Amino acid sequence: MTEKRGLAFISKSKLGLSLHCIDMGTDPRYTDHINKFGQNEVEHLPKSYSDQERTYIKKRLKEEASACMGQFGIRRTTVDELVKRVKIPKGTFYLFYPSKELLLFEVIQEQHELVNQKLYQELSGLEETDLSADKITDVIFEFYKLTEEMPIFRLMDSGEIELLVRKLPREVVEAHLREDTDTIQKLFSLLPVKKDVDISVLSAAFHAIYYATLHKKEIGEAQYDQALRLLIYGVVTQSI
Repeated sequence: MTEKRGLAFISKSKLGLSLHCIDMGTDPRYTDHINKFGQNEVEHLPKSYSDQERTYIKKRLKEEASACMGQFGIRRTTVDELVKRVKIPKGTFYLFYPSKELLLFEVIQEQHELVNQKLYQELSGLEETDLSADKITDVIFEFYKLTEEMPIFRLMDSGEIELLVRKLPREVVEAHLREDTDTIQKLFSLLPVKKDVDISVLSAAFHAIYYATLHKKEIGEAQYDQALRLLIYGVVTQSI
């Protein structure tokens, strides 16, 4: 009788952490992980971690992922480098994240959310007399400039972003776009937006502006700030 072995994976969902068991003999996810870090290391994975240990390891992985992206960019940030910095076996990484890309994307999302919160605070602090197109444009322009100055965004170019997005599950990308639309709707609920403005189109317009910021060199650094402000101003004046 052939012995069947299983491997446990922890994945994140809206309901929290989920434990999945896969057949090590047939499931392609196991074969993929064998190719990444070898049979012996898989067989010696820790059976379980306490909640405190899981919280600490995940926190350290995100810290080092942020540091590596700031230092190396997305392409050259590797699982090998991350586990070396966090001092965990390579197999342990996959108990927390099915892929490097999902970890990096989560870190980028969290840092982007911090900037979004700052933008929300700035817009909510505007007096009614300050709600002119020029003033709103100034606030949003500073938001884009702040994003550019964040270490993990400085080394990213359009190719790296596209590479990351291509390797993410479709449902993750779609969920992110929905959350972005919700965020923009929340931000513009603070402003006198025209009734006939489609928030999904407004969200797409600001996504387009963001992707334009990844082509700063192609646009021309001398004209970049003025071009960026003009794009923002155009969207704002058509929306409020």
